[in-house]
Amino acid sequence: MRKHKVFTAALMIGAAFALNSGKSFGQSKTSPVINMVFSSDAHYGISRVKFRGDSNVKSHIVNAAMIQQMNSIPGLTLPLDGGINSGQKASHVDYVIQTGDIANRMEAPIQSAAASWSQFETDYVHSISLIGDNGKPAKLLLVPGNHDISNAIGFTKPLKPVTDPTSMVKIYNAMLKPAKPLTNADYDYHTEKVNYSFDVKGIHMMFITLWPDSAERIWMKKDLAKVAKSTPVIIFTHDQPECESKHFTNPRPPYNMTAENKFQNLTEEHYKEGYIASADDGATQIEQRGFVKFLKQHPNIKAYFHGNSNWNEFYTYHGPDNDVSLNTFRVDSPIKGKYSAKDETLLSFQLISLDPAAQKLTVRECLWNTKPLQKDQKVVFGKSETVSLKVKSE
Repeated sequence: MRKHKVFTAALMIGAAFALNSGKSFGQSKTSPVINMVFSSDAHYGISRVKFRGDSNVKSHIVNAAMIQQMNSIPGLTLPLDGGINSGQKASHVDYVIQTGDIANRMEAPIQSAAASWSQFETDYVHSISLIGDNGKPAKLLLVPGNHDISNAIGFTKPLKPVTDPTSMVKIYNAMLKPAKPLTNADYDYHTEKVNYSFDVKGIHMMFITLWPDSAERIWMKKDLAKVAKSTPVIIFTHDQPECESKHFTNPRPPYNMTAENKFQNLTEEHYKEGYIASADDGATQIEQRGFVKFLKQHPNIKAYFHGNSNWNEFYTYHGPDNDVSLNTFRVDSPIKGKYSAKDETLLSFQLISLDPAAQKLTVRECLWNTKPLQKDQKVVFGKSETVSLKVKSE
């Protein structure tokens, strides 16, 4: 069994996957601001109903179009919204973050995870031209989504092939850089979770698998034990803070996944609300209370970013008992957005600007397809939100 460690990990865009060492990822001292582009739920293997005057457009084409727009961020003038660098030109992007569902679940006739990963590499590894403040290519940071995991471990319905852990293995190897890279043959989801973290100019960034369930919180607790209580912490993961009941493990022996119970066994934690005939839309209050207790124990966790249920939203998570406040940011999907799937002019990703010195964070909605039939259209900034990351002294 491999033990999980905190790795300073990233992907070099435009080159082979490679990790850099050093807690700050080699950040330059010339700019106090870190810029990050954030998206989720690429869903390679399926199609959009309509996109730029065409129908049934493959996700590969849509994601490539979005990345072209991401590449245009440097040089755009930021809106006069009172946020970080308000009214100034964006000069660099240091990180590109993608929080899962890279490969769509392989329900026939959807392609294999291996085929989806190959397309993802073409777009996200070889086509992004963004440059960080340090003059080096922006670094790609990944966590898996429920579709990536289901492809690796199976699902409540038949998949073809039955399993294909390619995207999980590729994400794990690229982000954690084990001395002996994993292969599809020896991958074990129960022991090979994609958990890693790093510090960037005094801000602690955590990347975790799917959702902070009780098992993930064991790793998170060990990680945060090495972080000063005064250091702000930001979490990136796939699921929203409420999670989904069907993502938990079936609580009844033999704990299997079936079309009837619909539990997907994606977390190590068993569902605690009591067995129900279907896990769809079930309550998660008990599970959430475990997470809320953890948040209270670690008040320096100041922001949470996620995909899974996709649209642009800046909100405060209060927990099932309204006794916690966590700045939360939900991002759209280029393929399965709740609103943008029907209205392509609402397609968006997010530009995250982080000012460690001021301990402030600004998130801006980047609408990248407001004029679908115009070839030279530009990114239009939509909603924005600025929050404080300062940790109150005890």
